[in-house]
This record gives sequence, C-alpha cells and structure tokens, in this order.
Amino acid sequence: MTQTATRSALGFDLTPPDEAERKALEADLNQEEREVLLHHGTEAPFCGGLLGEKRPGAYCCRLCGLPLFKFETKFESGTGWPSFYAPIDPAHVRGVEDNSYGMRRIETRCGRCDSHQGHVFPDGPPPTRLRYCINSVSLEFVGQGEPLRDPLGRGDKL
Repeated sequence: MTQTATRSALGFDLTPPDEAERKALEADLNQEEREVLLHHGTEAPFCGGLLGEKRPGAYCCRLCGLPLFKFETKFESGTGWPSFYAPIDPAHVRGVEDNSYGMRRIETRCGRCDSHQGHVFPDGPPPTRLRYCINSVSLEFVGQGEPLRDPLGRGDKL
C-alpha cells in the first residue's frame, strides 16, 4: 500500500519510513543512539558531542536525517544538553505528553520517523519562551552549505 506524501512548509517529505526503510535506518545505530532514539533514553548531561557546537548549520535527526533545528535558535541553557528555542519547521518536531518518572513533561520526537529527541520546557528565552532540550546523540550536525544526509532517498535539501 502506498502512502501519500505529507510535506512540511519547508517542503520535506514527512511520510514515515516503511518497515524495510526503518530496519535499514536502525541497523546504522550504535548502542547509545539506539537506547536514546528508539527506547526514549537520555544521555548524561555535559557529555554530548554537540553541546559546544557553534558553527552555522542545521541539527538533523540522527535516524532519518530530517532537519529539526537551525543554529540560530541554539542557546546556552546551562542544563548540559543542546537547547533550542524553536524548531526549523513546526511540523519537523512533534510533542507527546510524557508522564514517566512521576513528572509531567512534553517529549519531543522527530516529525518523520518518530524517534525520541528530548523534551520541551516553558522556560526558554524570547521569542518563544520554550527550551527544546535535546540529546546530542539524537542529532547530527550538518554545516552550512554541506548537503544533508538523505538516507531515505527523498531528495532532502535545505
């Protein structure tokens, strides 16, 4: 059965990967990536490789390559995880209520492959006052002017 492509405002195909595509994407993950992206884990604070990244570029989903955040929206939150005040496109990051560990929070997931990214909190800077607190291991950084990784062959370009 063929799914109709759903496109974001930026023109990205948000159709979820089919079973074979998902298997191929997951086969490329290391154990830590698998734990965070697929099993809703959290990396240790102040250990992520993208925490100090300051170059111009995009932060993309490690699993499917969808761009999630722009470097201009990244800020230093002091929490130990990369933090952003807005997604690159509202359809690229979705929120799901998370009541685990006796807390009420909003889990953030990739708008295409549904992988766990982190959480969003209402204590960020203007203009949104939101803080998307994201695991470095859930992301891959693509420098400005570099091609996006396109593991699903969808012609993804910024």
